[in-house]
Amino acid sequence: MATISHNFLVQSDTGSFSTVILSPSYFPSSPIFRQFARFPRISTSPFSLKIACRASSVEPSSVTAKTEVKDFLHINDFDKDTITKILNRAIEVKAQIKSGDRTFKPFQGMTLAMVFAKPSLRTHVSFETGFSLLGGHAVYLAPEDIQMGTREETRDVARILSRFTDIIMARVFTHEDILTLSKHATVPVINGLTDYNHPCQIMADAITLIEHLGRVEGNKVAYVGDGNNVVHSWLELASLFPIHFVCASPKGFEPDAKTVEKARQVGISKIEITNDPREAVKGADIVYTDVWASMGQKEEAEKRREAFKGFQVDQSLMDIAGSKALFMHCLPAEKGVEVTEEVIEGPSQSSSRKLRIDYMHRMA
Repeated sequence: MATISHNFLVQSDTGSFSTVILSPSYFPSSPIFRQFARFPRISTSPFSLKIACRASSVEPSSVTAKTEVKDFLHINDFDKDTITKILNRAIEVKAQIKSGDRTFKPFQGMTLAMVFAKPSLRTHVSFETGFSLLGGHAVYLAPEDIQMGTREETRDVARILSRFTDIIMARVFTHEDILTLSKHATVPVINGLTDYNHPCQIMADAITLIEHLGRVEGNKVAYVGDGNNVVHSWLELASLFPIHFVCASPKGFEPDAKTVEKARQVGISKIEITNDPREAVKGADIVYTDVWASMGQKEEAEKRREAFKGFQVDQSLMDIAGSKALFMHCLPAEKGVEVTEEVIEGPSQSSSRKLRIDYMHRMA
């Protein structure tokens, strides 16, 4: 009988930032990280190979159920102390890698399955580069490789990948898909993006706040545009860290009301939802935007451009925010649509440019 022992925890990001991967060996005195990074032992029994000319569901009987593994699906699945330690550790490891020290290899001999139902330049490059820098091997699974949910059931994908790999990162369309992967996988699952939220992106953005403004707490973040998955993850962060978060969206494009209310009920952040972008950005430390039509919404692009008139981040909007305001975009950007060339390529977007550089070090 072969026994495989897993002893680490991964955490990641996406959009314009940095993914986080941690090893419990770096936190020998921390009970939080020992619990956060502990994996169950998985035993597999010898089996005979049978080939049949019919499709059948993968039986999970030979894989032990996931008991203590913590997936990374939503930022607020964890407490503030844990998220803070993850962010700080990511900054430390990033600095170590950028200094040229490549000795930290917590994922030596381990494999990361990268499931891309939605293609992405930054998520692909950052996860694969980061996992490689930390000693592991990443397998890229393009949309046509799996055709999850059509060619193969999501739960079967989770079971198969659990047998052959040590971690699953998935960038999918529906949030239900990431929840199903989590339910049926016996290895950690990282949410690389869903239509509901984008936790790795906002973890990256939180690191940008720390690096450029010194802290997450106390900053005003003004998001202008579609109340989408990025906004929902900002609201998750606002339920852990006291910030002033304002989302300015056209009527009918506001963020999910239940998610907004849940963040407000925590009571530590000032959260505003408005239809007035000019009012939203006043006194903002960060002015943030995203494309108006995400992948899967391109057929609505023209309709959305009409609805979002007046919500473009241009220099006049940045002037209202103030001379110290920084501009951020999770990328990719449609320059001349949700943001002007002048803003995204100008001095106020130093945060955005730094973010693009940092993305290569997300797995720090």
